[in-house]
Amino acid sequence: MARTVKKKVVVSKSKASAAKSKVGVAKVSSGVVTLKHIAAEIAGDQELPKNQVQGVLDGFIQLLGKKLRKGEKIRIPSLGIFVVAKRAARMGRNPATGEAIKIKASKKIRFRVAKDLKESI
Repeated sequence: MARTVKKKVVVSKSKASAAKSKVGVAKVSSGVVTLKHIAAEIAGDQELPKNQVQGVLDGFIQLLGKKLRKGEKIRIPSLGIFVVAKRAARMGRNPATGEAIKIKASKKIRFRVAKDLKESI
């Protein structure tokens, strides 16, 4: 006589949650939202193809960099202001040896958050 054995299948919570996250909009588990996540969410909200939204966002970032390289100020309502700040040359110290070193002049991107965004958090 053949004996039947029932096997108990246990699915861990991580596998179950991973299966759920594959359906629908991309979920973020690490707490970091990437441009890909933003594109997927916008595509879902606006009923547009993900590739099209990704292309628009990539173009936006390229244009942002191009305008900043020209030294232009970029104001985005409800988000904030991007501006290039010039840092003068200065003297510094090598932390390992204590030796004085000259730090070259440089340009940095500064971002000032809009009041609306700051208050919404």
